[in-house]
Amino acid sequence: MIHHSRLSPNCSDATSFAPDLARLNEYLLSEHARRPDPWSVTVQQARQARLDGKGIFPPARPDPDTERHFVSLPGAPDVPVRVIRPKTREARGTYIHIHGGGWLFGQAIEADPRLRRMAESTGLATVSIDYRLAPEEPFPAAFDDCLAVARAVLDGSLSLPTGFMSIGGESAGAHLSAVTLLRLRDEDAASPFHAANLVAGFFDLSLTPSARNPTTQRIVINAADLSRFVELSLPAGCDPRDPRYSPIYADLSGLAPARLSCGSLDPLRHDTMFMAQAWADAGNETELCVTEGGCHVFESFGTPSGEASIASVDAWLNERIALLDP
Repeated sequence: MIHHSRLSPNCSDATSFAPDLARLNEYLLSEHARRPDPWSVTVQQARQARLDGKGIFPPARPDPDTERHFVSLPGAPDVPVRVIRPKTREARGTYIHIHGGGWLFGQAIEADPRLRRMAESTGLATVSIDYRLAPEEPFPAAFDDCLAVARAVLDGSLSLPTGFMSIGGESAGAHLSAVTLLRLRDEDAASPFHAANLVAGFFDLSLTPSARNPTTQRIVINAADLSRFVELSLPAGCDPRDPRYSPIYADLSGLAPARLSCGSLDPLRHDTMFMAQAWADAGNETELCVTEGGCHVFESFGTPSGEASIASVDAWLNERIALLDP
């Protein structure tokens, strides 16, 4: 079953949005309008600006109690991970987190505050992955890194509890989460996860209708950005509809219960909506949540609506844990 949220007929009518989201959208539009085009600098320069807090996203705030580990991957560099364990309760499972950034940008450290909150709210230890980034390391490098970490959690190499296993991420991280679940099922004959939290995922690299919107306005990302992400991440000559790269075209049977969410203004909203239907059609328990007026990963900006969305994810995870161990 899919649980749908209510959408208004006119999703571009800002008067129907929560006031905090309307203000956020106006702010982001104005910020992008006054800044140089993000593609006018190199990917490396853009990464550094993001790390220095000069990008559109809030600066990273490292958690002082984070553990740093490395997962071995034959024939490739070790994969760095950040582990956050609950301080106020005993860990009762693990959440594997995969950050977003169009497969080009972002670092695991950026999610520390969110994952600390999750650890204390749910009792899940969290492990966040610094996978290899394109264009220096195009697919399948990120796929291999995420799979290696999932295997390391499952085989006990990271000494994390596995009684309840969950995985998730935002944008490119949601895509990599789905790919990881599929590879575990197909390569290891394993479906050990009890929950998948897929936020604003990029599931169709051939681009869904909303991802092809010709508007040049950029609230967080626009269609031109999405095309560039694919161009720099997908190896030359590969079919963007190949299920190995676009999980929406894969056989999705036998996967974890999933919560898919996005904002109604997200260029990737159709990816989320179409994937939710495909996930459910394959026989998996599925929940779809669309926040009216939300931009891409609106939860990243500290608004009341974003905080409510984050709280709803933790509540959903707690519900899934309770089902496993009443």
